[in-house]
Amino acid sequence: MQKHKTNRRNGEAREDGKTAQGRDIKLATNRVEGFRNFATKIWNAARFAEMNGCARVAGFDPAQVKLPLNRWILSEAATAAEGIAAGIPSFKFNEAAGAAYRFVWNQFCDWYLELAKPVLQGEGVDPADKAETQAIVAHVIDLICQLLHPFMPFLTEELWAQKAGEGAARVLSAGDASLVCLTRWPDLAALKDEAAEAEIGFVVDLISDIRSVRSEVNVPAGTQAPLVLVKASPATRATVEAWAPMIERLARVSAITFEAASPAQSAQIIVRGEVAALPLAGIIDLEVERSRLTKELAKLDQDIATVDRKLGNPDFMARAPDEIVEENRERKAAAEARKLKIAEALARLS
Repeated sequence: MQKHKTNRRNGEAREDGKTAQGRDIKLATNRVEGFRNFATKIWNAARFAEMNGCARVAGFDPAQVKLPLNRWILSEAATAAEGIAAGIPSFKFNEAAGAAYRFVWNQFCDWYLELAKPVLQGEGVDPADKAETQAIVAHVIDLICQLLHPFMPFLTEELWAQKAGEGAARVLSAGDASLVCLTRWPDLAALKDEAAEAEIGFVVDLISDIRSVRSEVNVPAGTQAPLVLVKASPATRATVEAWAPMIERLARVSAITFEAASPAQSAQIIVRGEVAALPLAGIIDLEVERSRLTKELAKLDQDIATVDRKLGNPDFMARAPDEIVEENRERKAAAEARKLKIAEALARLS
């Protein structure tokens, strides 16, 4: 029987004479750091919940939730649960993990908790709304422990055990269990809510797109810009008016108005079929910004052409190590993605 040797320095396991590799394998430390940051994000979310009085509530029924924001996060949890449940049995672990990651980091930590802060921490809030939101935060963290358990069992069991000490009865669809691994997989299909997804989804997309445009055209971080909704539908107008304070704060918008046409010298944004505009006159020098973007676009074209010459060279492809070829492909993909962003920014300023 052949002995197996392990190259501990490179983390490379191999069998003598059969699978030895002729090059070192890179450890993507940035990915490891990313996973660490993800675990920290979850832990901080649990601490935020604790500091804001979010605890399990005996007899809590998520199907009775009224606030659109809370219905939205439950609907997103249902979508994530479906994706994870579909991915694992079919061995598509990357898709299952991606569904869990997007829900926890993007929907819950980045957006839901931020949008829920005025209800959890604001003054003059309806006590019923605050109590509902506190219960939802606790409930969703329980769901996160279940959804992430196939991938991060140690962290999820620790959070689950800590929450078990709250003193409130655990009333979950999963039933009472001292360990996450003993609970039933959550069935959340009944919590899907298209209306809530449309309302909160529009707010999230609008804020995200405004932030992107500000970054693309170099609007100073501390500068507020007005926002104009052009020919907004009644439903969109109602949504924007309801969420105006949050949009103004998170997107650094000075005021929101509704007009029949886009103002001159403004950057247009299309959000779910609705047109928004950021008037930029007096905020940035449009000619200088157009010139900067045009120069960057030309530089990106040069970079892409250089990589294309390498990848199209048979001698380079035959001699270059696989990781060098892959680095060039990634460089080209990044340049093409950036080029698309710059082209969009120029189009907005035209």
